[in-house]
Amino acid sequence: MTPYVEHANITVGNIDHTIAFIQTALPAFAVRHCGEGNGYRWCHIGTEQSYLALQEVVERTSVDRTPYVDSGINHIGLVSEDVEAIRARLQAAGYEENEMETSHPWRKRVYFWDPNGIEWEFIEYLSQDSSQRNDYSQ
Repeated sequence: MTPYVEHANITVGNIDHTIAFIQTALPAFAVRHCGEGNGYRWCHIGTEQSYLALQEVVERTSVDRTPYVDSGINHIGLVSEDVEAIRARLQAAGYEENEMETSHPWRKRVYFWDPNGIEWEFIEYLSQDSSQRNDYSQ
């Protein structure tokens, strides 16, 4: 069997905002199950093969998880067949795009911020050739 990522566990400020963001970007992602435990809400959203495990933050007095500065998530990358459709849906819903340069001959990428301040990368591969998909020369 080829190893793969089954899930990523992410703590978010508002679980409902993240669910709405993910389902706007990727309508095929379904809520698999939600619950409560130890004073926080949690939810699994994704497909039958993989999912995002969301946990709502337990209120505290101070937390600083500035992207790329402190320990924490910098961004999460999800593969799709049509990033332009994702861009259109997210823009229409009012989500903020990070417009960094992403040109590459073998993949398209767009980055958006969700209402919890988490950056999400959506990738569309333009080749089935692994050497092209994994090209870092650009």
